[in-house]
Amino acid sequence: MAYGPLPGAGAPRPAPDRDPGLQPERTRLAWRRTTLSATAMAVLAGRQLLRSDAPGPVEVILAVLMGLLWAAFLTLAHRRMRVLTTGRPPGLPPRTALLLVGCTLALALCGGLILVRPGH
Repeated sequence: MAYGPLPGAGAPRPAPDRDPGLQPERTRLAWRRTTLSATAMAVLAGRQLLRSDAPGPVEVILAVLMGLLWAAFLTLAHRRMRVLTTGRPPGLPPRTALLLVGCTLALALCGGLILVRPGH
């Protein structure tokens, strides 16, 4: 039995705009898990501040800074999740990646400083 091309298979088909699989959904879910982790860390650090007798000015400044960093992280992550719903999403720009890494490290540092403050 001889195998040959299928009828009508001679013309090349255009590439689909995006992967029809579940990869975009998995990526969006990963971003959601990451933002949930950042939110949990910010809430736990804020809870620690509220449980203290009298937070000092350093703790208050750290809490405000954490709130701003958290909002920036959520904004950048939400923009990335929105881009993933387009036909063929572009790669993550290096500047955005650096901002996300910077927000993550700064959030971790501020949270750690709040949680291990001396005398508490």
